[in-house]
Amino acid sequence: MGLPLIGETLNLIIPSYSLDLHPFIKRDFKVEFDIPSYLPSSVKMFFSLPCRYGPIFRTSLAGRPVVVTADPEFNNYIFQQEGRMVEMWYLDTFSKIFVHEGDSKTNAVGMVHKYVRSIFLNHFGAERLKEELLPQIEEFVNKSLCAWSSKASVEVKHAGSVMVFNFSAKQMISYDAEKSSDDLSEKYTKIIDGLMSFPLNIPGTAYYNCSKHQKNVTTMLRDMLKERRISPETRRGDFLDQLSIDMEKEKFLSEDFSVQLVFGGLFATFESISAVIALAFSLLADHPSVVEELTAEHEAILKNRENPNSSITWDEYKSMTFTLQVINEILRLGNVAPGLLRRALKDIPVKGFTIPEGWTIMVVTSALQLSPNTFEDPLEFNPWRWKDLDSYAVSKNFMPFGGGMRQCAGAEYSRVFLATFLHVLVTKYRWTTIKAARIARNPILGFGDGIHIKFEEKKT
Repeated sequence: MGLPLIGETLNLIIPSYSLDLHPFIKRDFKVEFDIPSYLPSSVKMFFSLPCRYGPIFRTSLAGRPVVVTADPEFNNYIFQQEGRMVEMWYLDTFSKIFVHEGDSKTNAVGMVHKYVRSIFLNHFGAERLKEELLPQIEEFVNKSLCAWSSKASVEVKHAGSVMVFNFSAKQMISYDAEKSSDDLSEKYTKIIDGLMSFPLNIPGTAYYNCSKHQKNVTTMLRDMLKERRISPETRRGDFLDQLSIDMEKEKFLSEDFSVQLVFGGLFATFESISAVIALAFSLLADHPSVVEELTAEHEAILKNRENPNSSITWDEYKSMTFTLQVINEILRLGNVAPGLLRRALKDIPVKGFTIPEGWTIMVVTSALQLSPNTFEDPLEFNPWRWKDLDSYAVSKNFMPFGGGMRQCAGAEYSRVFLATFLHVLVTKYRWTTIKAARIARNPILGFGDGIHIKFEEKKT
């Protein structure tokens, strides 16, 4: 369980420079002893046998006892127990920033969860994408890439974060980055920087700065919500408007809850997409054959149009077979969220042991997505593998958007945004890597000093 108070937290946050599982997790799934050279060979042979803790082990992180599991059967069981034996949970810093305690907690189940899922699907789900958002996303990506191409180079993780955040914020709160005096994307970037810190609310600490920016953003959102409720003429038909109207009908929609819902929603819609965009540039740089097939698929879409300048249609998006395979492969390798956390609401028996009530359970989906039992040569970037994978095996071992009733309502939105970005990129631009990133996990995917890319518009 590690040291008092901090447990094994330091082992978890020490960066590893690979797309493989973080050593902290991999270590306990299969542990090998260091063998002293002076021992006789018969004893050495005994010590060289791997000591398996198994796919479920316990540890302590940031002062909390945690059970870590990469057992597919148990993981599936945990996902099915949402609201009965477990609830969605995060470690202390994240839970404090996103309010997972008290009357206004946003991780509740039942009627609250149904409402939250419904409102996000209304604004970011397949029907909204099909009817309204798809051409708007394409226009936004076009504008962003055009701006990027005017610069000597662009750090694509940060630029991608700004692009996706600004579009999502426009849908949720009618945010206009060009007119606003508040740089919301920058505030969220600073909040993210403190999420993996100890919750020490002391000036100068990462958590203190994270908390300060969280309070600034929630104050701004609270003022916006109050204005919408007091002055109906200020309404824009966005996510915030629907919340303000529904607050008159739903008792659980308090002001605090509604503000936290918008705050968390803005975070959820942009961070993972920008990480996948950054990783895409890193992987594509080493696999020109993937770029070639991607380009061929999207140029074929343009050739089949009556008007080559028209916007992407839903049917065209659905026809992007290889593009969606590429996206799946980046999501599989990226494991932007290496684990999904739940808290035990009661004692949970498992394989002869008991997970005590109140303990945190980390479902390590990344271990499943890098398992050689399902994915041959799991660390190899191979989009073509998705042509032959068994759909049942994929459903149990590929969960980039979570599992069970908590599967992300923005999954299709993320795929559409990524596919649209790749469409515009390969049909209209050439790019050159100016500076590659040193990809790291701590255990969240990171890019060091970033991936710096030079963009150049293709000449027609």
